[in-house]
Amino acid sequence: MPKVTECTFFNGTDAKLDRLGLRSIWKQLESVLTGFDLRVAEQKDSNGGAAVRELLDSRFQAVGGWENKQTGGVDWTKCHTANGTQVCLGVEIQFSARSDLLIVDVQHLRDEITAGRIDIGVIVVPSDKLAYFLTDRVARYTDAVKAIERARATDLPLAVLALDHDGPGPALKKRQTRQGKKPAA
Repeated sequence: MPKVTECTFFNGTDAKLDRLGLRSIWKQLESVLTGFDLRVAEQKDSNGGAAVRELLDSRFQAVGGWENKQTGGVDWTKCHTANGTQVCLGVEIQFSARSDLLIVDVQHLRDEITAGRIDIGVIVVPSDKLAYFLTDRVARYTDAVKAIERARATDLPLAVLALDHDGPGPALKKRQTRQGKKPAA
């Protein structure tokens, strides 16, 4: 099973998970991220990040209760209601885009937190080790932490999770480029 190998909490997020009653949703998130087999070809740039993203999206859908927004917002959101108060966790999955687009994920989370639609935001990215085996310029854990710092968002209730693979396996399919040419394997 994949592992969450690193986690950075900003602005007391770890304590807020308990205080807001979101720990059970957090544990479900960890289960979604780790409860399957993830093997990759262990050669530089050999695997498509979009394939990992599709696996993760299908896991969120299978668990149920997670709301998905395809574009322009937080990827996955799940809420919990206690005594008439609703609290929500928002998750951005970044496995298939360039690392410079992390700033857009930070902004999506900031907008949703500021608007009161989520209470805690999470960015899930490949570990630095796994990113090496994915396509060139993919976001990685250290990039995500730096993006939050560059966006001056360290005062928000955010977390960054690094996901690592199980071990060696066949190469994960890469996306075709816009020109219709398949990237070199």
